[in-house]
Amino acid sequence: MNRTTTYDMKDIGAADMESVIVLKDVCKGRRQHMVGPLNWSLPQGCITALVGENGTGKSTLLHMLLRTLYPDRGEISWFGQTVEGEMPLELRQQIAYVSEKPSREEDRMTARKAAQFRSQWYPGWDQQQFEQMLQAFDVPADALLSKISKGQRQKFELAAAIAAQPRLLLLDEPSSGLDPFAWKDMIVMLNQAMEQGDLTILITTHRMEEVQRLADYVVLMHEGQICGMQEKDELYQQWKEVWINPGQDVQALQWLRECPGIIEWDGKPDGSVRIITSDAQTLQQTAEESGIITQVHGLEWEELLSCWVKDHHLKTGKGAHS
Repeated sequence: MNRTTTYDMKDIGAADMESVIVLKDVCKGRRQHMVGPLNWSLPQGCITALVGENGTGKSTLLHMLLRTLYPDRGEISWFGQTVEGEMPLELRQQIAYVSEKPSREEDRMTARKAAQFRSQWYPGWDQQQFEQMLQAFDVPADALLSKISKGQRQKFELAAAIAAQPRLLLLDEPSSGLDPFAWKDMIVMLNQAMEQGDLTILITTHRMEEVQRLADYVVLMHEGQICGMQEKDELYQQWKEVWINPGQDVQALQWLRECPGIIEWDGKPDGSVRIITSDAQTLQQTAEESGIITQVHGLEWEELLSCWVKDHHLKTGKGAHS
């Protein structure tokens, strides 16, 4: 599989044939808040990272995709197929799921016995691949799952999910609590799985390193809404921090404030200004025409997500830059 597969973002959602999952006006009420309406398509053959603060609806979305939660309204399709009621077995067999906290029901089983039980539900189960992954990533096949480390348990869960040969793999914070060595093994396992089969992965994560190492696309959820989806490398180049010191040039300052893409303007007591913009090039050109020197810097992950949220609010009329 070519991990450099790219899609025109304008076409994603319009061309369902390229999408593993399609959501249309999906809503779900959860306690004190609403998730949705969600309109979104998951691109095929890619790893997509679903990010956002706790409580924004990421896990609710995953459970609706697993059909363990039903939406209050709207439509979800899997591989071009819509479902009313319980998900058919032949469709469920194409989906594997790894949660943040493994089920305790298999604690008294060994890894091999638990895999044998799971394999009954997946006709494409690859026992040889499963055994190879256990050996490669130092997971004891004949120890009780309750007796192995958290890292080994999570690697078992990933190995079992991959051995099921799913077309769609859903991962809910799979690296939570893993030590650096187990985390690196997880990254290797997922990259190898993408290279070896026809697989699409959706992963929820708070870890910037996972996004950097794994993701082709990033989806941001905020307050129950999907703010958008971007190609990972484009996201890292989307917003920049620009510093200027216009001095007493009021006219130049006004021109700069009118530049497109500005979502944050922060004047400092010394006369300098910190600007966050999605169009640093235009801002630089405007500043240079007025003889103003600029300094441009990239943003940290948390700042990028904050900018994404602010930009979403501006576009939907929920906020404005000051």
